Amino acid sequence: MTNSATMFLRPHQRNKDGKDHTYWSLVETVRTADGPRQRTLCYLGELNGSAQARWLKSVEVFNEQGEAQQLKLFPSHIEPPADDPQVARVLVNRVRLERTRQFGAGFLGWELWKGLELDRFFEQTVDNDPADVPWSRVVAVLAINRLCAPGSELAVEQRWYPATALDDLLEIEEGKINDTRLYRCLDQILPHKAKLEQHLKQRYGELFGAEFDVLLYDLTSTYVEGAAERNPMMGRGYSRDHRPDCEQMVIALIVNSEGFPFSYETFDGNRADVTTMETILRMVERKYGKARRIWVMDRGIVSEENLKAIRQRGGQYLVGTPRKQMKRFEAELLKEDWTQVRPDVEVKQVAIPQGNETYILCRTTGRKEKEKAIRSRFSTRMEDALKRLEKTIAGGRLKDPNKMERRLGRIQARHSQVNDLFEVTLRDTPEGLRLVWKIREERKAWRDLREGAYLLRTNLQANSAEELWSKYMQLTEAEASFRALKSELSIRPLFHQKEPRVKAHVLGARPRFSI
Repeated sequence: MTNSATMFLRPHQRNKDGKDHTYWSLVETVRTADGPRQRTLCYLGELNGSAQARWLKSVEVFNEQGEAQQLKLFPSHIEPPADDPQVARVLVNRVRLERTRQFGAGFLGWELWKGLELDRFFEQTVDNDPADVPWSRVVAVLAINRLCAPGSELAVEQRWYPATALDDLLEIEEGKINDTRLYRCLDQILPHKAKLEQHLKQRYGELFGAEFDVLLYDLTSTYVEGAAERNPMMGRGYSRDHRPDCEQMVIALIVNSEGFPFSYETFDGNRADVTTMETILRMVERKYGKARRIWVMDRGIVSEENLKAIRQRGGQYLVGTPRKQMKRFEAELLKEDWTQVRPDVEVKQVAIPQGNETYILCRTTGRKEKEKAIRSRFSTRMEDALKRLEKTIAGGRLKDPNKMERRLGRIQARHSQVNDLFEVTLRDTPEGLRLVWKIREERKAWRDLREGAYLLRTNLQANSAEELWSKYMQLTEAEASFRALKSELSIRPLFHQKEPRVKAHVLGARPRFSI
């Protein structure tokens, strides 16, 4: 039977009556679930030469029965047996630490890089021209940095790279990695975007058996630091990063149902989500050929034109729908024939006469509570604002009708989420112009009914509403990929100012995301 413990002798120094004494204890190193731990088995006191030799022999015999053998260390004033090959002498006053470097993270990144055969791919694509450092190795440095400790090219040169063992792992001469070479490397890899995506798709399939017949499509944005005047892609649009003060670009990402990246595209920062679908369909066909694919998207990308384009290509879709379409299913929301698929999720399939599509109504408890809280907060704020304006007008402090309308317009714009719940007018009365408002009860009742509910639309054939709902929920894999890009891989913010460098920065995150 294998023993998981290792014993050794530990010395303890003590000065007694002006004389140094060495006391010994027998210590055991034990492997535990929390890592190796040491415990004292017994105190041996002072040992003369023969007693110490007997204990050392006992420890040696015990350790030979285990998995490993403890190397015996002796104080410098004790001469070890000359013929013992298992003895090593360490003179502490002559030990020093030089050039400490991180090895484990870089080694793991390099092994993952080779496992995806990205070393071979970049050797074939960017190493055609002679260079002091092969560009394929510089790409690896950038990718491993993004995986381990994302930073700018300058930070890579000055802080991160010198503290790693990548120069030995990648066989790069000392002093050869600098920010200029890293920037130029971005220029080298950008022309090979399509080939890289095809290579990674094939390698994913070989390693993980990944399938790409179901594609999850979503968009995000990332912003740039500075004016980016030389980058026409940068514009002001809807910022998912809550940075409307910065110009941005839009990134469209396609992943499979397991979250593996399939392809991506970049768009101008002011590009509307719904206008990107046709471009993406053509791009995917150009790279991977025509195939009967299933597209899963949220309602922000859905339009009749986009769904028609998918059908014309023989594709299928499972998409969210704009909330205004739920009004036609008001009667179904009132019925109790829901199927509970999770403790807080209910679904039902809705039949559409003379149609080739299926609609799925879904309702979740958590979503209902969230939407109700949001409505309540904005409704309360709008009521307070209307009461203040009403009081100001009634008190005679505001008499100009044009100013009244402008104040009212600002209130309605500030609370657009709930503006339709209020009927507001400026009315002539015997006392003069007054603000009159009330809550529209019929719309409030409709809001109560629809909160927590959403509608799915598909031309897929499925056995149950639960099956279709489960497929749609895979869209969270695309959202998880975006979170990885923005958190672990730190793709934002963009510090590059030129369009090719910005595109190369995003492309550089592709292999980094892969490993």
